[in-house]
Formats: sequence, structure tokens, C-alpha cells
Amino acid sequence: MKLSRRIRYWYWRVTRLRGTPHELALGLTVGVFAGCMPILPFQTALAIALAIPLRASKITALLGTWVSNPLNWWLLYLYSHKLGAFVLGIPNGNGVFRSILGMIQRGEEPMDIAVQILGAGGETVAAFLLGGIMIGTVFALPSYVISVRLFGFFQEVRRRRREKRAARRRSA
Repeated sequence: MKLSRRIRYWYWRVTRLRGTPHELALGLTVGVFAGCMPILPFQTALAIALAIPLRASKITALLGTWVSNPLNWWLLYLYSHKLGAFVLGIPNGNGVFRSILGMIQRGEEPMDIAVQILGAGGETVAAFLLGGIMIGTVFALPSYVISVRLFGFFQEVRRRRREKRAARRRSA
């Protein structure tokens, strides 16, 4: 499929999403936040769990988790641990931490990585989670500001298109 056709397809998909710009943007923000968490097999579940009580779009929450992908998992885990360990005052040269990064580089199963992290102890888990929360917050906040405007723009374009179509039908 041509790139221009694929872009047009996704444009139409985005303009047809249901909900207010706030609901859609909040869903995307929740998804980005969850996608930055170093809890690889559970990011989608976290995004949905946060979207429900916040009355955010579950579809955009799912889309937001795509910020995390195999190309950046290593960086996500590395910086989540480094940041969390720095804040908690935990030494960074931990052998368990290196083995976890090695598992990510080798492309091992996300569930195996999660088991390794949980088995590393409370300090390691706390460092990963605290770092993930901090990174997630840094990326989530601007994603709301940008996406609420984008979704508002897309909905306005769709509204204008519908009005033009209705005016053509009335005049015909």
C-alpha cells in the first residue's frame, strides 16, 4: 500500500473517533503514560484501567501505549531504572539490572523480563516504577496539550465537511 494512501486511511480513522477532544486527548495521555511504564506485558491493561475511571477514550488509550515499541524498550528500561535509582539513592552498577537489560537486547519474552524484574527485589522494582512514573509524566503532559488541539481540529474539519454535504443535498 502506498504511503499517501496509508496516511489518508489513518487520517480518516482519527477524524471518525467518537468523543470530545478532551476525552480523546485524555485517553491518549493515559496511554502514553502507561506506555512509558517499564511493565511491558501490562501496559495496555494499565492504560484501560486508568481510562475507565477518568472517562477517557479507551481506543486512544490503547493507541497511546504504542509509544513503547521494540525499538525503544531498551532505552525505556535503562532510563526508568537509572532515574528511579538516582532518586532513591540506589547504586546503579547492579548485576541484576545488567542481566535485565541483556534480556531486552536479546529480545526475550516480555513476561520473562517482568518475572526477572520482580525477582530482583523491592529496590529494583521501586527504581523501575518510580523512574517509569517520572518519564511517563514528562511525556504524557505535553501529549495532552498537543492532542486536545489536534482532536479539536479534526472534529472541526469533520463538522465542516458534514455541513457542506448537507448544504449540497438541500440545494439539489
